[in-house]
Amino acid sequence: MPQTLAPPAPAPASAPGTTPDPELRALAERHGLTMSGARPSLPEYTRQLWQRRHFITSFATARLTAMYTTAKLGQLWQVLTPLLNAAVYYLIFGVLLGTKNGVKDYIPFLVTGVFVFTFLQNSVMTGTRAISGNLGLVRALHFPRACLPISFCLAQLQQLLFSMSVLGVILLCFGQLPTWSWLLVLPALTLQFIFNTGLAMVMARLGSKTPDLAQLMPFVMRTWMYASGVMFSISRILQGKHLPKIVEVLLNGNPAAVYIDLMRFALIDSFTHKQLPPHVWAFAAGWALLAGVVGFVYFWKAEERYGRG
Repeated sequence: MPQTLAPPAPAPASAPGTTPDPELRALAERHGLTMSGARPSLPEYTRQLWQRRHFITSFATARLTAMYTTAKLGQLWQVLTPLLNAAVYYLIFGVLLGTKNGVKDYIPFLVTGVFVFTFLQNSVMTGTRAISGNLGLVRALHFPRACLPISFCLAQLQQLLFSMSVLGVILLCFGQLPTWSWLLVLPALTLQFIFNTGLAMVMARLGSKTPDLAQLMPFVMRTWMYASGVMFSISRILQGKHLPKIVEVLLNGNPAAVYIDLMRFALIDSFTHKQLPPHVWAFAAGWALLAGVVGFVYFWKAEERYGRG
């Protein structure tokens, strides 16, 4: 007796990786189902970040505490590290290379520059590893990934504020008494925090694709430091050099130099407005706005790809 062959099974409505069937999509939308891991709209993403603000602050504090738990001196290293760097820079640049000549209150000048640039450097370095160094957390939990670079930068801000007490003591020891100008520290730090966070978001996205970028960043940051007037006065170095105007504009408009100059102007009596580049507050606000907006949008664009593959 001949066998009859069964008719071929109908093809599935949608194969994996193809567009879902319109009826299934309509059913999912009717019941409020969304694609797993889909990127929310920018306003919704911002709202989700605000809802997790307590997680961001708690994570930043916990990370800062954990950084020094194994060290015998604990969180004193938050202050000792930039102070030791300042001591080395004073010996090499201030004494041996003579950059302290002609700069009034050189030690407050130097220590302020070191503390402010360390804030920028650590924000960028930790931001570069924000995704690639926390893949377990990213893959295990659902939350806006921007929480990570923001919390890392917030931890660095907390560390700087802790160090500012020591900076205040150094300023007092060298005759810098508190004045109303010290209140300018608040807007200056706010603008720098926004700039640091935006830049950290850019580096977090780049670092998530290229983890080796974290190995390159120390060289980039060291070069940036040497161009930012941490150990010397940019205006004094430029005197008599007859360099192209564009070089002077780039050095004075360098965001790291701008924020360092603002902090020196706020804290050091001998650092007057004559030593500030023109429109310095406009530069500071512009860099913060540019880095903050561009960094946030650039990071958000890749939200659904973090932690995959």
